[in-house]
Amino acid sequence: MSRSLNKVMLIGNVGNDPDVRATSSGTQVAKVSLATNRQWKDGSGQQKEKTEWHRLTFFGRLVDVVDQWVKKGDRLYVEGRIEYSETEKDGQKRYWTDVVVTEMVMLGSTAGGGGGEGGRRESIESDPRASSSPPISEPDDDLPF
Repeated sequence: MSRSLNKVMLIGNVGNDPDVRATSSGTQVAKVSLATNRQWKDGSGQQKEKTEWHRLTFFGRLVDVVDQWVKKGDRLYVEGRIEYSETEKDGQKRYWTDVVVTEMVMLGSTAGGGGGEGGRRESIESDPRASSSPPISEPDDDLPF
C-alpha cells in the first residue's frame, strides 16, 4: 500500500478565546478559530484581500497550554491534520472541517502588551500516541468556527 499524507501548516491570528470542554469520555479538548489572510490584485489592478477561518482543535498537553496562554488576537503557527465530521440535530445534518493540532508555536500577541516577535515563542507538541480524536459534541450555535 502506498503512503499518504494529511498535514496542515498555518500561521494566523486567533479569532476567539479558547473554548475548553470535556468529551463524554472525559477527554479535555480546546477549540479556537484561526484567521489567515491572502492579498492579490484582480484583473483591473485593484488590491483584494480575503480572510479564511479555520477551526482548530487541541487535545492532550496542548489543551492546558492553549487554555492558559492563548487569547483572542494572538499569532500562532500550528501544524496538524484535517479531519471531517458530521453531526445531526433536529434532522439537519451539519458538516465540520477541523484542523487537529499536533504542534504549536506562539508567535506573539496583537492584543496590547507584548506583541509582534517579542511574544512567547515555544514549540509544544501533543502526545504523538494520540492517533485519533474522540468525537466532540458541537455547540448549538450556527457559527462556522
